[in-house]
Formats: sequence, C-alpha cells, structure tokens
Amino acid sequence: MTPVGEMVLGLPEARLRPFVDRYLGYRERADVPLVRRESAGVFVVLILGWGAPLDVTDPRSVERGVTTVDSFVAGTFDGWCTTRTVGVGEGVELLLAPLTARRLLGLPLGELTNRAVGVEQLPGHWLGRLRDRLAEAPGWPQRFALLDRVLTARLVASPPVDPRLAWAWRWLVASGGRGSVGTLADELGWSRRHLAFRFRQDVGLPPKMAARLLRFQQAHAVSTEIGASGRAVDWAAVAAACGYYDQSHLIRDFHQFAGATPAALLAAR
Repeated sequence: MTPVGEMVLGLPEARLRPFVDRYLGYRERADVPLVRRESAGVFVVLILGWGAPLDVTDPRSVERGVTTVDSFVAGTFDGWCTTRTVGVGEGVELLLAPLTARRLLGLPLGELTNRAVGVEQLPGHWLGRLRDRLAEAPGWPQRFALLDRVLTARLVASPPVDPRLAWAWRWLVASGGRGSVGTLADELGWSRRHLAFRFRQDVGLPPKMAARLLRFQQAHAVSTEIGASGRAVDWAAVAAACGYYDQSHLIRDFHQFAGATPAALLAAR
C-alpha cells in the first residue's frame, strides 16, 4: 500500500542559506509498516517530528540505530540503513552539511559517526523544546519562521569552525571528491595524519571516505536525473564523469552506500 501524505518545501531566510538550503515539512500516513532504505552520505540528517515514532536500523550493528523515536539526529554514515514506521507521522527534515551540524549541535561529529541518536540524548535538550514548539505552531509558514529564528540564534552564539578545516571541506566538495587527499594536506600545510584526525573529529569521517561519498552522491544524483528524463543511463559514462576509475568501482560504492546496484536503485525509484 502506498503511503498517503503531503510534503512542503520551505526556503530559509537569506542569512541562513549558506548553512541550510531548505526545510522539508511532511505529513504521512502509513496504514501498514513502511520501511525505507536510506543511502549513506556526507551530511547529517535532523528529523524533528511529533507523530508516529520511527526505528532507524544499521544492518551492520543494532547499537548504531535508535527505536521508537519521533525526533533524531543521524550523523555521517558510511553505509546504508533503514527506517521503519507505521501510523501518521508529521515533522520537519533538514539535511545539514557536517560543519554546519557541528556548530548547531555543539559537539564533534565524530561522536555521531554511523549513529542515530534521539534528540533527548543530545546536549542542552534544545532540540526537544524546538520540536514541541514546532508541533504547537498553526502551520508550515509559522514552523519555518520558527526554524529561521532558532537556527540563526544558534549559529550566532556558536564559535565558527577552524577556517582551515572549513577551507579543506569546501575544497573537497568543489572537487566532487576527486581531489587528492595528499594535495589537500599539502595545501593546508598539515600532515595526512593530522588532516585525517581533524576530519574524523569534526566531519565524522576521514577525508578519503568523505571523498568517496561525495563521488557517490554525485553519481546518484546524475543517474536519477537521467532516469527521470526517460533516457537510458550509460553507467560507464556516469562513472567516468563522477571520477570513478571504472564502472565496477561505481557499482561497489552503490552496494556499500545504498545497498543495491545502480540499476536496481534507479528502477526502485
């Protein structure tokens, strides 16, 4: 049975857009258990919900997931996981770049690597209070305006990340994950070991894994766009365009990060 519901996109105010690109409000009814496979990525997922609870499961380790929560944070993952829910769920989803999440959450993302955590377990309990205020708001415009105010205040009050680390992250993103980690370390004047330590601490993943995930995210987006247009996907061409050595490496990453071959994932979508 197909779930029934609505989705509403919200655009943050101008000051927030360098940090948060959009809000996704949702209301969804699932009359039977709804299970979704969620792909890995170099981003942090924040769900602030007030409806039916969710389970988040990493098949590699039950301890990495969380059960019966309506609001949670999922750190950067290097493998796919599943979500499961039944009933009527309502809430807001944000996808945050790692260094933005680092500032908003007030803790190193290394503490959340490959973990989903209920918001009540996070410092300050401010996310739980925000969830309650969102639930009480009369509609989506008021909820999005509340998010603008609260997130802006959090960013203003938080210290900025090390500018060298911020530059390194922008460099890696701009390269689409194709830049050499050795070159990046040389540009910064850091050793590879120190660069890896800083990324594990503040991004949640070492730079080589972050680069792989950036390539995967680009390949996923490109193939989805081609498939949505009705054209056949040339997987070898996608692999080359996204910086893969060959098609077999692309397939390997889709298996690890999405749990399916590229063609199977596209067909399911």
